[in-house]
Amino acid sequence: MGLLSKKDAALITDPFADNNPITIQVLGICSALAITAELKASIVMAVSVLFVLGLGNVVISLMRNIIPSKIRIIVQLIVVATLVIIVDLVLKAFQYELSKTLGAFIGLIITNCIIMGRFEAFALANGPWKSFLDGIGNAVGYGVILIIVGFFRELLGSGTLLGFKVLGDPIEKTGLYAIGYENNGFMLLAPMALIVVGIIIWIQRSRNEALIEEN
Repeated sequence: MGLLSKKDAALITDPFADNNPITIQVLGICSALAITAELKASIVMAVSVLFVLGLGNVVISLMRNIIPSKIRIIVQLIVVATLVIIVDLVLKAFQYELSKTLGAFIGLIITNCIIMGRFEAFALANGPWKSFLDGIGNAVGYGVILIIVGFFRELLGSGTLLGFKVLGDPIEKTGLYAIGYENNGFMLLAPMALIVVGIIIWIQRSRNEALIEEN
């Protein structure tokens, strides 16, 4: 059987493909457009959501039987806001420049549809362990898309990855720039982020349709 049952494992694997928060549910699109011009910012946002959703799901699950239904949304907001404040303080302490780059978008994790949706749809109805797995699965599914988008936007828009020049030096004309390659500045604009996300959604849904037809 292993550490996870088949149903438990599905809580982690389903959000990768069959029920991805961005490509299938079309949630969390705002951050996918706003902070993915740099791969590092994409990774930090993905890790931040992983912490908030994974731990937040557990907290809500533990409290589910004592939360009055009329104020459950307020309680959920307090829990997620507390976790986001912790993330923000850690970033300011150890990655201050990146914290300034992400700016208000860290705070907007509070209203991320994925987080509030998992609290409401899953954590309030399931135990801590399943809620933890659900939170991790959905956060990783979300983060993978952010990292893919950030990878292509920074690579094609700036010629760098994590700030390192991987295609050569555009000023000294080395690497690909020596044969006439130019960075695509449009990749750094929000509309191109939407196009990249759209392409990923098309690939993901086409794959899912093909698997359904095969079965």
